[in-house]
Amino acid sequence: MIVNLIKIIIRFIILILLQVLIVQNIRLGSYIILFPYILFILLLPFETPKLLVLIIAFITGLTIDMFYDTAGMHAAACSLIGYLRYYILKLLSPREGYDQGMIPNVDSMGPIWFITYSALIIFVHNLFFFYLEIFRFNEFFKTLLRVILSSFGTFCFVYIVQFLFYKTDRNK
Repeated sequence: MIVNLIKIIIRFIILILLQVLIVQNIRLGSYIILFPYILFILLLPFETPKLLVLIIAFITGLTIDMFYDTAGMHAAACSLIGYLRYYILKLLSPREGYDQGMIPNVDSMGPIWFITYSALIIFVHNLFFFYLEIFRFNEFFKTLLRVILSSFGTFCFVYIVQFLFYKTDRNK
């Protein structure tokens, strides 16, 4: 239990530092913005209570807002995905349910399940964040293109991280 909590705290620190020290300085054009910190919310254990997920998501977004000076936009977007995470997990739940102590990653749930799960959450986050940022509909299609490209870029980053850091020994 304590070991899992320590892993979660270390994951939080690493992803926040990755976001604010490295990814913030990467320029892929004005249409592609990567948000690897979403991976922290994606990888919370299945049995994490809904209220705790919501609080953790809010704190994660608020932490990013402090570094980006975005006046609560990340906190709002993270709170939304923290709220919707339970319903998306319920929608994608296997027949036999989720095992106790599992983390929703590619290795434990399979690539198709993880692609669906992470793509939905990343797209909702980016859709809400970018339309909140622009706060008008006269640039609807330009913003939608930005949402799609940023979601694709973030998803690719998240998926690659899955294969770099979350492999288990298959010879057991």
